[in-house]
Amino acid sequence: MLPALDDLLERLHVVALPMRVRFRGITVREVALIDGPSGWGEFGAFLEYEPPEAAHWLASGIESAYSAMAYGLRNVIPINATVPAVPSEQVVDVLARFPGARTAKVKVAEPGQTLADDVARVNAVRALIPTVRVDANGGWTVPEAVAAARALTADGPLEYIEQPCRTVPELAEVRQWVDVAVAADESIRKASDPLAVVRAHAADIAVLKVAPLGGISALLTIAAQIDIPVVISSALDSAVGIAAGLSAAAALPRLEYACGLGTGGLFVEDVATIAPVDGALPVVDVSPDPARLAALAAPADRRDWWIARVRSCYAALASAG
Repeated sequence: MLPALDDLLERLHVVALPMRVRFRGITVREVALIDGPSGWGEFGAFLEYEPPEAAHWLASGIESAYSAMAYGLRNVIPINATVPAVPSEQVVDVLARFPGARTAKVKVAEPGQTLADDVARVNAVRALIPTVRVDANGGWTVPEAVAAARALTADGPLEYIEQPCRTVPELAEVRQWVDVAVAADESIRKASDPLAVVRAHAADIAVLKVAPLGGISALLTIAAQIDIPVVISSALDSAVGIAAGLSAAAALPRLEYACGLGTGGLFVEDVATIAPVDGALPVVDVSPDPARLAALAAPADRRDWWIARVRSCYAALASAG
């Protein structure tokens, strides 16, 4: 059941988090946080997402803020370092923000860059981190993905390639041509049927994110129907969203891979701190520091924009029942 809209808006805090490097084309991450009766929730759908898609993210924030939930098969979650599409000479500085990490996810297929750039970045990471995975965000065609897999494994193995191409049939075709495991992200979180990629045998690993799937409960329902390993990942969340991801990871019956929940290291400042220890994050409840909330508050016009967005997404949720 949805809370009253007026109550939801009264509990809203809009923040702008400065980033250390450009990621997904942005240098400031805006999110709306909800100080709910059961805890804090996060609504951080990326700015370009329209209400039908962004409404899932609002549902996730409402669930965390208004529903008491207790999950916990484990107390700590291993995480991967996240390396944006930076020049290879910046890799050392990026990895320094992920102390103890033994797995790294490297962004590849960035518009305006070349495969040679990707190879140099991956090799720079490989020199420091034993296990490397890459994420193309659907940026390749099938032939490009096959060529990239060969080039990126010429100097060492990859744990997996995440979302090499956009569509499920393309993922299935890539799997036939490469010796590297294929992970699906957008083909699950942006799909009307998130289980289609599994039924099509188009992925070896499922990357699940709490907010785009509508909350922890929705994620766990999907995970229970998937017969391949699951990796819980961040959608460039603040510490509030990271805490929700950690709770989801803590509830999985199996957790075979490091999770992509270390993206807090990409922010100059966050509303709270969840400090990694030996390459893992503790499963904790997060309450933003009031001083940080004030210091990181978005300008008034941006707060108004987010309030209007909450209204639109709330209406979408209400009409969907």
